[in-house]
Amino acid sequence: MTSHVTTHVLDTVRGGPAPGIRVTLSGADGGTIASGVTDDDGRVAQLGPERLEPGVYRVSFATGEYFGRQDVRTFYPSVTIDFVVEEGEDHYHVPCLLSPFAYSTYRGS
Repeated sequence: MTSHVTTHVLDTVRGGPAPGIRVTLSGADGGTIASGVTDDDGRVAQLGPERLEPGVYRVSFATGEYFGRQDVRTFYPSVTIDFVVEEGEDHYHVPCLLSPFAYSTYRGS
């Protein structure tokens, strides 16, 4: 089974992957669909089911915990990214580029 949603978190200050970040996939109603933890390469390869219905979904990253383990102060205790799943799309890769005081995202492949 291939997950409909995957993610990859890169720590732009360290210039490498961000392992050990708790990630949650939620529906528009706020209910948790799936969760995981980034691996040594900063990835969660199986975040959710093989297929999601069209609609709005949310991926949340527990960034405060990640930086706290490094004893690094951060402005963002969590990062939340909302995105739209459309009919007929096979895969959504939702990456996060992260630092203690900024983040960015894009639609990955």
